[in-house]
Amino acid sequence: MTSTTIEAVRLTKQYDGRTAVEDVSFSASQGEIIGLLGPNGAGKTTTIRLLTTVLQPTRGEFSIAGYPSTSSAEIRRCVGVLPESSGYPAHQTGAEYLRFYARLYGLSRSQARGLSAELLTAVGLEDRGQSRISTYSRGMRQRLGIARAMINDPVVVFLDEPTLGLDPAGQAQVLNIIRGIAKARDATVVLSTHLLPEVEEVCSKVVILHNGRVLVSGSVGEVIKTALIEQSAQLRVPLDLVERARNVLAGFPGLTIKQTAEQPELLVLAVDRPGTDSAHREVMNEVLAAVTAAGIPVLRFELEGARLSDAFLKMTSRGVT
Repeated sequence: MTSTTIEAVRLTKQYDGRTAVEDVSFSASQGEIIGLLGPNGAGKTTTIRLLTTVLQPTRGEFSIAGYPSTSSAEIRRCVGVLPESSGYPAHQTGAEYLRFYARLYGLSRSQARGLSAELLTAVGLEDRGQSRISTYSRGMRQRLGIARAMINDPVVVFLDEPTLGLDPAGQAQVLNIIRGIAKARDATVVLSTHLLPEVEEVCSKVVILHNGRVLVSGSVGEVIKTALIEQSAQLRVPLDLVERARNVLAGFPGLTIKQTAEQPELLVLAVDRPGTDSAHREVMNEVLAAVTAAGIPVLRFELEGARLSDAFLKMTSRGVT
């Protein structure tokens, strides 16, 4: 049975009268990967600093692995953190760097050596452990930073923009490591990022912040439904039958039809009424059946599923759920 590892209740932080985060509430369990999303200045980094006890909340409360926010020493012992901007000693090797942090946590020299080797292997740096960090690429440094965050075998791992500035291959490596942390170690991962496709790929839950408040939290599918994103499709028919197809579809309630000058034979259809994904797909099936029943050849018909990026842009632009 999984246990709750993060419980935030109405977390608020104010600086000189300015509110950075307000009434932030969400929870997470073992093995979950939580995507913490929001535009610049939304409060993501402040939320992480509160949950890792770097900052004290103005009001509200939270617990990490069952420890209340007042138990900062216990919380710090059971969390791992990769901050957005990490500095690394260029003169040290990767192995020396990890051994140093292992010793800070009270491990013996032999224990620190063994743990360093284990973590270097876990992040794919076993062949570069004896190389100076100054020779590492950005992606290698990010993976080393994740390894450092795992030194104390944390219950919760906070990763602030871990794939920022990485190429697609580097992003894929980091995402695989994140999956491994959640699955193999049964740890909770809080992933703060601007890259929405990677959230869709790895996250089991999403929390969207805007102006310091939680707009919505839930699974990717739940967030998309909350935003009431339209289910759309592309219908291509012979150019001389476009008007006839429009007339056939005009009788469908809640169906909007768009046509561009560049591709006049292509009709972009959208269901703009509330409903489940299955209900929207049913409407599109009826649309396709009506067109074919009218004797209009269908040259192409493609359903386009709503994406998290659509929900994110819609919700943060209007600022409300």
